[in-house]
Amino acid sequence: MATTISPGTVTVKITETVSLNSTNYDSVNTLTIPNVNEISQRIVTLPPQAIVELFKFALSVAPGQFMKDDVQYVRITNKDDTNPVAINVKYATGNTWTRVPAGRSFILGSAEVSTQSVASGTVGAPGMSDIEVVSAYGPTAAVTMDLECYVALT
Repeated sequence: MATTISPGTVTVKITETVSLNSTNYDSVNTLTIPNVNEISQRIVTLPPQAIVELFKFALSVAPGQFMKDDVQYVRITNKDDTNPVAINVKYATGNTWTRVPAGRSFILGSAEVSTQSVASGTVGAPGMSDIEVVSAYGPTAAVTMDLECYVALT
């Protein structure tokens, strides 16, 4: 049986507007991703002080797992109005935590990350690594948080 899904184009538009001393500093950046044939969009409720896997990237599809080569765009939005969330990107040789304040978003353009494995305090050229798992941690005790997770794949 052949698919009946027609691929579409995802359009991501980031707009910034501000006027300082009667001068506008506006910017619009638009990204179009053609041939998208799969979207995963969900709200994840994050328990207080718990690490929760949001998704995995691999060579096969499974619940909460996407084919890494098909991932074109990932957005995680902190839907809390007060508290930050910590997002973890795990790859073969390490992981990185990023703080995402209330109401803000964390965006990835693929299932790869630039990494550096040299002595602490030394800056060197980055290498590319496949992302294996993206997790979240709500660092505030007794506060349940919601995250909006959006993944576009070709």
